[in-house]
Amino acid sequence: MYRFLWTRQWVILALVSLLLIPTMIRLGIWQKHRYEERSARNQLVAEALHARPVPVEQVTGPGHAVTRKERYHTVTATGTFDTAHEVVVRRRTNADDEVGYHVLTPLVLDDGKVLLVNRGWIPADGPSQTAFPKIPAPPAGQVTVQGRLMPDETTAASGIKDIKGLPDRQVMLINSEEQARRLGRQVLGGYIEQTAPQPKGGTPEQISDPGKEDAPLNYAYMIQWWLFAAGVPYGFFVLVRREARARAEAAAEQEKAEEAEPAAV
Repeated sequence: MYRFLWTRQWVILALVSLLLIPTMIRLGIWQKHRYEERSARNQLVAEALHARPVPVEQVTGPGHAVTRKERYHTVTATGTFDTAHEVVVRRRTNADDEVGYHVLTPLVLDDGKVLLVNRGWIPADGPSQTAFPKIPAPPAGQVTVQGRLMPDETTAASGIKDIKGLPDRQVMLINSEEQARRLGRQVLGGYIEQTAPQPKGGTPEQISDPGKEDAPLNYAYMIQWWLFAAGVPYGFFVLVRREARARAEAAAEQEKAEEAEPAAV
């Protein structure tokens, strides 16, 4: 009754089914890992954003590489903005996906060290791509700022190519080591995205809080792949039973037809 399973068509179908099962299980495991990674990232971000603000030099210093756990931690710093050495970061978008610049202003601390402050986004509405844009001035004199600590940007992590030969005071990546060489000063590792005080007139447009990654979606995909894996052998069984039933019915009809034929004279 089941000899048809040894035909070429059914052998191929069985092999494909056997390959699909572990593949779908592996895809489900991959989605599980993505779910765990995203959940852990969301937890770290939430803890960092809600942690008590601390002075920036308690977390980072010259040459320090900001860790994943330190990222987004709210820090405070007191100093004076050095607008003479301000730079803009090219090809950055705001919440509406408009392309412009991020404004990166050195904050000279009381001990002479420098903290890089990303004051926010401005539109690229200058006369040309090479002209330095007009930037709203930060508060004059000594000021206390608050912001989210961020690691240095790299091409590997961000996917942004570090183009050389840019116009004066324009950069592609925010990197404390490069800025330390440019300024000839000690620069704290990483930088901050300023959250307070708010700029006058709402510009530069401060960077919004990082959103949560959609971890539950990966969990749903994990369940989906494993259900598919479980469904493959069930589907194969259903097809085999259907084929066997169809062949049995065809054989029964053939037998009846042969019995109904008159005997040859």
